[in-house]
Amino acid sequence: MIVPKGLEWWRGEPGGRDWLERLPTLVAECAEQWSLALEEPFHCAHVSYVAGARLPDGRPAVLKVNFPEPESEHEAAALAHWGGEGAVRLYAEDAARRALLVERCEPGTRLWERRGGEEEANRIAAEVLRRLWRPPPAGHRFRLLGDEAAWWSEELPERWERLGRPYERRLLDEAVDFLRQARPDQGEAVLLHQDLHGGNVLAAAREPWLAVDPKPLVGERAFDTASLLRDRRWELRNDPAAPARVRRRVDALAADLELDRERLRGWGIAHALAWDPDEDMIACARWLAAA
Repeated sequence: MIVPKGLEWWRGEPGGRDWLERLPTLVAECAEQWSLALEEPFHCAHVSYVAGARLPDGRPAVLKVNFPEPESEHEAAALAHWGGEGAVRLYAEDAARRALLVERCEPGTRLWERRGGEEEANRIAAEVLRRLWRPPPAGHRFRLLGDEAAWWSEELPERWERLGRPYERRLLDEAVDFLRQARPDQGEAVLLHQDLHGGNVLAAAREPWLAVDPKPLVGERAFDTASLLRDRRWELRNDPAAPARVRRRVDALAADLELDRERLRGWGIAHALAWDPDEDMIACARWLAAA
């Protein structure tokens, strides 16, 4: 098996080189364990190994092998809790290998690629979120949004200094202040996807659209719009109307999902800076700060 080029960046991360060297063995072991007929890996994947497969009865499926890091640790548990409502079904899990066997979406068109415009795509994504938002099971082991917010509030200033102050102090202060004041009042706690954007919503036959690739947390609904607020960054980068476009997203999602506009905006700023403060993310945080 040839490791997809999109995964090679893991070699520069702690433990990444060893994982990539073990990946062909992990994939082969999963194929044998579940009696899979494997197909070519999906070349668009750049975080996990993802490949089409056929089950012994001929049904199409997807094999996914994650790098062992915290964000993907409870992906299978989230899919199991949703039970196929709004998300792909979980067929099997191998926790030791961090591997999942899931339903394959067919035709599998990403919401990004759907004709009809951004507003319609965001409406569809909002409907998927509504289907996913439900209380977590009793005794769950999902990470808590409140704990993440507390950690981000401490990490953001340290990272800002470490990276050479890549954006203005005012933006940092707004994000940190929001994270600190947001913790006591999380609203009703539901299971959150955390990474629901147009690339993680796929056209399917069983339901019109299904979510994939959750990085689950438990917390308030408003947080789960953060990835949608900064979606299609490659388009925003070259769009002179990007600030107004982001503002419309905040307004539309707050109205459609009946959520507090300022909490959507605050989580959007904080999450953009906490997750991956590259130039495009920073630009989105600035537009949200002005929204």
